[in-house]
This record gives sequence, C-alpha cells and structure tokens, in this order.
Amino acid sequence: MTYARATKAFGFCDRTGFRYPLRDLVYEVSDGHRTGFRIGKDMVDPDHPQNFVGRLKVDDPRSLFDPRPDTSQAAANALWGWNPVWNPAQYMVGSVGAVTVNTEDAP
Repeated sequence: MTYARATKAFGFCDRTGFRYPLRDLVYEVSDGHRTGFRIGKDMVDPDHPQNFVGRLKVDDPRSLFDPRPDTSQAAANALWGWNPVWNPAQYMVGSVGAVTVNTEDAP
C-alpha cells in the first residue's frame, strides 16, 4: 500500500495534545519497545540504561586475587588533613590536672 507524502499534514502529540507537523511526531519507546504513542520530537525521553538491567551481561568482580595488606601501620594510624580543611585533632593539646567548680551564686 502506498501512502501520501503529507508534507503539509499535522498530527497531535499523544502525550501533550499539542499540534505538530506529522513528520515531527516520533514513536515513543519504553523499555526497548514501542508503546504505540506518537509524540513530538521535543517531548522524547530517551530510554534509560537502567531499564535494561538483567539483559546485559555485567561482570563486576568484588574481590582481589592474592591481595597484599598495607604494612605501614604508623602511616595508617596518623591523623592528616589538607589545606584549607585541616583535621582539628592535629593541634589538640592534652594535659592532666585538677579542676575546681564553684556552684555558689556570686553577689
């Protein structure tokens, strides 16, 4: 069957109801399949890769073969910071002593 060219024909977007030239209406795709809706080119949402989870082979190993532990314990236990954000514990000063607290009201 042959269809007319319809260079001046228009159609309506199934999503918004706006009028578009018929050549500017495209099929909506969801989850890799056409939904049957024709929508304007400016309303098209590309199919997101999360819709294809489970269809694609994904190899995501979680462990290392024969890992080597960090042997620099002193460096691992040190406090560190960087400019302009410093670790306040680098400048802490501690001492042991006694504190006297007076709870009487002053006149």
